Amino acid sequence: MKHLPLFFDLTGRKVVVVGEGPSADRRADLARSAGAQVTRPLADVAEAADFRGAVAAFIATGTLEGDTMAQRIAKIAGVPVNVADRPALCDFILPAIVDRDGVVVAISTGGASPTLASVLRGRIEASLPDRIGALATLARTFRAQVNALIADPGRRRGFWRRLAEGPAARLTLAGDEAGARRVALGELDAARRRMSPVGIAHIVGAGPGDPDLLTLRAAQLLQEADAILHDELVPPAILGRARRDAELVAVGKRAGWKESGQAGWAQADIEAELVRRVRAGQTVVRLKAGDPFIFGRGGEEVDALRAAGLPVTVVPGITAALGVAASVGIPLTHRRFASAVTIVTGHGADGRAATWPALAAQGHTLAIYMGATEAASVRDRLLDAGTPPDTPVAIVENGTRPDERVSAGRLSDLARLAAAHTRGDAGPSLIIVGEVAAYAADAKHPQLAEVS
Repeated sequence: MKHLPLFFDLTGRKVVVVGEGPSADRRADLARSAGAQVTRPLADVAEAADFRGAVAAFIATGTLEGDTMAQRIAKIAGVPVNVADRPALCDFILPAIVDRDGVVVAISTGGASPTLASVLRGRIEASLPDRIGALATLARTFRAQVNALIADPGRRRGFWRRLAEGPAARLTLAGDEAGARRVALGELDAARRRMSPVGIAHIVGAGPGDPDLLTLRAAQLLQEADAILHDELVPPAILGRARRDAELVAVGKRAGWKESGQAGWAQADIEAELVRRVRAGQTVVRLKAGDPFIFGRGGEEVDALRAAGLPVTVVPGITAALGVAASVGIPLTHRRFASAVTIVTGHGADGRAATWPALAAQGHTLAIYMGATEAASVRDRLLDAGTPPDTPVAIVENGTRPDERVSAGRLSDLARLAAAHTRGDAGPSLIIVGEVAAYAADAKHPQLAEVS
C-alpha cells in the first residue's frame, strides 16, 4: 500500500489553497466542508508567510512552474502538499469521496487513474442507502450508554453489529427513526440482561419475475435475511439472489390447489409463522411476487405484525401490470388511446369472479390479474357492460421471464386465447384490455402472438 488512508480532523484549522479556477475552487470547497479555515493567497506567487500555521496545502496554479514554486515554498514551511494532477509533487493525494451525512468513503488508485476512482465512487454511491448517515447518528446516540451498560467486549461488539445490520438499522433506513430508537433501546436492555432480542420482518416485492427488476433494497435484504418466506410464484432466479445460508420456506399457493387437494399455507398460518420467527430474533423477508400491496395481502401481514408489537418494513416491487406491459411493449396509457388505467383482479376475496362496472370504456385500459381461468366470465361481464367485442386484448404469461408467452386478439375471442395459458404447468398470466393491447402484436416475441 503506497498511501495510508487517514481521516484528518480539519475543524478550525488553517488550510492554504494556491491557485484560481475550478480545480482550486473544488479543493477550497472540500476543505471548508470539513470545517477548515481556508486561506487563498492573493498574490500570483505564494510566500512563506502564507503557509505559516497551516496543516495542509492544496496547489492548483495550472502551470508546472507555478505549481513547483508553490510546492517548494510549502515544503520549506513544513506543510504537507497536494498538487492537482501532479502526483510526483504530492505528499498526500486527494481520493474520490462518497459523503452520506457523515458516513465517508474514500477511494484511491494511488494517483494512477482518477477516472477509475470516480467510476468506483459511482458504484459505491449506488450501493449505499441514502439514509446510511442516519444510522451512524443512531449509533452515536447510544455509544455512551452501550459502553456503560455492556462491559463484556464480545457482547458489546455483538450489539453494535446487530445495530448496524438488524431491525433498528432497517427501520432507520426506512425513515422510522423513532421506531428504530425504541428497538435499539429494547435490544440494549436485552443485551444488558443477556436476553435474546426480537428480529424484524420485511414485506418485500419481488417484481414480475426478472431478477434484474428487483429494487436495490430488496436485493440488499435478500442478502441479510435469516429466513425467506416466499410465494410459489417467485422464480428460482430471484431466490438465487438470497444469502447462501438463508432458510427458504415456500408458503405460497396457486389458484386451483384447494380443488386439486394440494397442500398450501393458509393466510393465518403465514402470519403466525412471521410472528413466531420475528419473536425468535430472526430477520425475515416475506417475499411476494410483484408488489406486496397490489393483490398481495401484504397489508394483512403488516397488521398481524403490528398487532403483535413487532417491527416491520415494506419494500415495494414492480407490480405485474407495469413490468409485464413494459416487457411486451404495451403502453398502459397513451396520448391517443388511453388516458387512464385500472388494475383489477379476476377473483374476489371469496374466490368468485369480481363484478366490474363499465371500466373498459373508450380511452381506458384494464389490467386484470389472475383472470386467465376466468376468461369466459371476464369476456361476458365486459360485453354486458358495453365494451365493444372488437376491443383489443392481450394475455401475457410469465411476463419479463425467459419463457414469456403472448397471445393477442379481440375481446370476443378472449376465452379461446386464454386456453393456451391455463394448462397445468402454466405460469402467472396478466390480461390487458383496451386499445393499447394491440401493441402486443409488435412485442419482442411476435412469433408467439396470435392475432385474430
